[in-house]
Amino acid sequence: MTYKKRLSLLIIVDSLIVISSIYVSFWLLNPSTSIFSSKTLLLSSLSLIIWHHLFAYTYKLYHKAWEYASVGEIITILKAVTYSVAVTGFVQLLAVGHIYIRALLITWMLHMILIGGSRFSWRVYRDIYFKPRSNKKRTLIIGAGAAGSMVARQLLQNKEAELFPVAFVDDDEKKHKLQVYDIPVMGSVADIEKTVEKMKIDNIIIAIPSLGKKEINTIYQECVKTDAKTKIIPMLEDLMSGKVSVNEVRDVEVEDLLGRDPVKLDMNSISESITGKTVLVTGAGGSIGSEICRQIANFTPKELILLGHGENSIYSIELELKADFADQIIIHTEIADIQDRDKIFLIMEKYMPHVVYHAAAHKHVPLMERNPEEAVKNNIFGTKNVADAADTFSVGTFVLVSSDKAVNPTNVMGATKRFAEMVIQELAQLSKTKFVAVRFGNVLGSRGSVIPLFKKQIQAGGPVTVTHPDMTRYFMTIPEASRLVIQAGTLARGGEIFVLDMGEPVKIVDLAKNLITLSGYTIEEIGIKFSGIRPGEKMYEELLNENEIHKADIFPKIHIGKATVKEREILNIFLLNFKNMNELDLRKYLLEVANNNEPEIKELFKKRINV
Repeated sequence: MTYKKRLSLLIIVDSLIVISSIYVSFWLLNPSTSIFSSKTLLLSSLSLIIWHHLFAYTYKLYHKAWEYASVGEIITILKAVTYSVAVTGFVQLLAVGHIYIRALLITWMLHMILIGGSRFSWRVYRDIYFKPRSNKKRTLIIGAGAAGSMVARQLLQNKEAELFPVAFVDDDEKKHKLQVYDIPVMGSVADIEKTVEKMKIDNIIIAIPSLGKKEINTIYQECVKTDAKTKIIPMLEDLMSGKVSVNEVRDVEVEDLLGRDPVKLDMNSISESITGKTVLVTGAGGSIGSEICRQIANFTPKELILLGHGENSIYSIELELKADFADQIIIHTEIADIQDRDKIFLIMEKYMPHVVYHAAAHKHVPLMERNPEEAVKNNIFGTKNVADAADTFSVGTFVLVSSDKAVNPTNVMGATKRFAEMVIQELAQLSKTKFVAVRFGNVLGSRGSVIPLFKKQIQAGGPVTVTHPDMTRYFMTIPEASRLVIQAGTLARGGEIFVLDMGEPVKIVDLAKNLITLSGYTIEEIGIKFSGIRPGEKMYEELLNENEIHKADIFPKIHIGKATVKEREILNIFLLNFKNMNELDLRKYLLEVANNNEPEIKELFKKRINV
């Protein structure tokens, strides 16, 4: 039905209700009188019709979707009816000097019953007529609070929805055995498995937006004991920001199960350091670098320089950012290798950035074990080129993206990242530029991480390969890693190493199990195969060693390390003699330098290199 037809129908129905109400009330009070000849009755009817429609318009009574009517709509009807009857009484007083109180009270009561009944009959009809089809999936909602009841209501009212709620569970014992929209609250989270079996549940929806990651993980582990597919409503911050609505359920993702809440940003300090400034990001086409660019763009820098070696990835992030920010930010692209010192200096001189985020690096552990010289050239010399250029052209802040593998490194990649930290720490002592490093653990979904590999193995039917059943790692999401890098730039004083409080490390095998179940399979269907620890890998990663730890947070969930700077002589000797080293010497010296074994380093350099 079109809006005009619907409006006309409502006006006609309401007019008939108004006239009927007032005539019936007068007749009930004085049945022997000819009500049709009463001037007071005619005047009252005319007044009531006019004021009813005026108040109905004022309170948008004709704009309500009555098939979804609830308490709010009852209050609207109450206001429109009460005010129209009250004004009619005032008109009676002015016209005949008397208010027919009993007649108006009866009129008000009939008016409310008939107006309200006519509207709510639409909802009753809809609820009865549109019963769920047999092909709808029986759904359990976890959380019988405001969000859970809203999800249930939306599913009940949407005849196109494939899910149909049949039960709640909630840890609030006061709600147990009660009903919400005629849906029973069956018990607590501990009763999920029993409820799924009893109610023949096909789908589960976690509908508590304020839950932390640990609580989500705990609930999910109960859900995976069943055969039902688990979904979740958006997080509270997304609901509050208006990005999504509460009824937009989605599949649970591995990021939801990290076991800790994300870091919140100091928006004011970031805005001061980025808004209206020139910012350069190296490795801008990579998974971390491109997300740093996205996060930075939200703070509207004056210019954003995307520097990277791969033309396709730089082109991709350029297109994405220009589609969203072309009118707000000047975006430049530079295809360059950070190992090309002259080109890096030319770029730095050309743009004179205020802030540099250095994300370009080789990070794949087994590949760098087999190609140590490339790790050195890119991660150490490349970093030195960008850092020296930043120092030469007076960049305000330089942020190095480092790794937890730089702590007590046992592999070439970790050693080169620790070496890169030492390079910028040395510069920080001499330069006006604020040089800092940011360490974090494994990034979910980034290139070379275990998640894409596990997903491919699951798609191929398995098995998923895990190195060791006890191996653990710290994990974070790409957006979270990027936010940490940006926040570190605002906290920089020079020479610091910032570390995210990443909560408890996660067993790789548990991550694999979660990913298998999230993909809709059982562990038995896909299988897990243990392949053994690879060269250079640790069983457990660290974020700071014992000598680097500051107990207090410098910012909520961000720690600051006090990593020591090696003797400048040792650094310079290594840099000068790198090309003369064979692969064995190179790997050995890298690890000795990175692990601060200074006496052994000096002795090795004296014996094997002419110094």
